[in-house]
Formats: sequence, C-alpha cells, structure tokens
Amino acid sequence: MNPISFVTQMIRIAIPYLFAASGGVVAERAGIVSLTLEGFMLSGAFAAVLGTNYSGSPWVGVLSGVLGGLIFALIHAVATIRYRADQVVVGVAINLLAIGVTRFFLKLFFASSSNSPRVAGFGGNINMAGFDNPLLWLGIIVAPVMAFVIYKTPFGLRVRAVGEHPDAAESVGVSVKRVRYAAVALSGMLAALGGVYLALDQHQFTDQMTAGRGFIAISAVIFGRWDPIRAALACLLFAAAETLQIQLQGSHAIPSQFIEMIPYALVIIALAGVVGRAIPPAALGRVED
Repeated sequence: MNPISFVTQMIRIAIPYLFAASGGVVAERAGIVSLTLEGFMLSGAFAAVLGTNYSGSPWVGVLSGVLGGLIFALIHAVATIRYRADQVVVGVAINLLAIGVTRFFLKLFFASSSNSPRVAGFGGNINMAGFDNPLLWLGIIVAPVMAFVIYKTPFGLRVRAVGEHPDAAESVGVSVKRVRYAAVALSGMLAALGGVYLALDQHQFTDQMTAGRGFIAISAVIFGRWDPIRAALACLLFAAAETLQIQLQGSHAIPSQFIEMIPYALVIIALAGVVGRAIPPAALGRVED
C-alpha cells in the first residue's frame, strides 16, 4: 500500500464530508438539527450538473449547485423556524424530498432515471491526482475558515448565543430567528458544495450519488463535539477508513463483506464512544415561540 497514494485518495474522499460537516456545525451551533445535510448535498449535486450542462461552464454549475442547496435550506428554515415544525421530522422529509425531486428532474431534463450525460468539470490532469480541482482546495480550508467565523466574528458570537441561550440573546437585541435563518442558509450552501464537488469530479449526476455521505458528515459533527476543526479531523478519520476499504478490496485475505463494513463500523464505534459524553448546544432542537 503506497502511503502517498493512500493520503491523496483520503483527502479527495474527505472533501464532501468537510463541506457538509462545516455546514452542519454552523446550523447546529445555532440550535437547528442538521439531519438535512444529505438532502442539501444531493440537491447541490444535481443543480451543479444541470447548470453546467446548459451553460457549458463548471463555474456556472458551482453557482447553480449552491443555489440548489440554498433553496432546500430555506425550505428547512421556514418549516422549522417560521412554523416551528419538529426538526428531526423535517430533516427526514427534506432528505426524501431531495431524492424525489432530483429523480423527477433527472427524468425530465435528461430522459434517464439513473444518470445524466457527462458534463464539463474540474481537474482531469492524471498527474495531479485530483489536486488541480479548485473545489478540493476550498474544501481543505473550509473548516479553519468556519472556525474563524464561529469563534472570532460577531456573527459567530450570535450563532453560539442563540444555540445556547436564545432567550438571553433576544433580551440584548439579537434576533434569534434571523440568525438561525442565516445559519441554516449557510449550512445549505456549504453542504451543497460537497455535492457539487462529487458531481463535477465525476462529470455527471447519478441517482442518490451522495450515498449517505450527509449522514456520515453529521456523525462527524457529533464526534467532533460541534467544533469545526474537530469535526474536520473526524471527517479525515472516516475518509481514511473508506480509503482503507477501497484499497483492501483487491485483497483475498479478508472477506469482502467485512471490508465493506469498515467505514460504517468505525462511525458506529466512534459515536458509541462519544454519545453520552459530548454536550450539544443547549438549545439544539428546541422549538422557540
């Protein structure tokens, strides 16, 4: 097993997790449960391919993908903040809605129930091993940037305040609803970038191509105890497990069924060691009047 090959593949696999987990941290620190990351990623991936297909430009695809994630994030925000719906139920509904909507429009625009035609994307230089993709570099820095935003800016202070003590924040003039809307919108755009990366790296959209990555990202948020840097390290850990699974698939020493279990088993073990000791934001999931 080549260590350099292992690390480069691990980083590429981690990028969608890094985007989605960073978005999940922002929303959850503001008190909104982020089970919607899978739906945001899927909608971003489809919108990116749609925009790229009709414009011919992957940069238009990036903007389209971000807009797709923002639309689904606003649906989530309106349901949970404006109408005070149960955040877990809405999260499940958003994920199912994203699957249905992308499948419907895949059939409508591309006359296929499984995948889109190939589109322009980033990268392609085999000697660069994917590191000529600008989204990869953006994914590498997204966690430090979000850590700075959360801990060093007035917006981040407000996000932490409404996630811990919304009544106290309201009493000093902070609009809890406005901050939560902004946090959920930012979460949707960041998670959508994870889907955009997947779609433009593969140069096409396939039905349910995110394949549970959003759920692994929310696991990384919990494992990282709602801190962007720790969540990013958890993403790298899960990506390393997935890379190990891929590189062991050619081995006949271990049954393939056990190899395929590695990433998911690691997620379960990691969360089993954290749940009960990790303390979430005090107002997480609380419905405010």
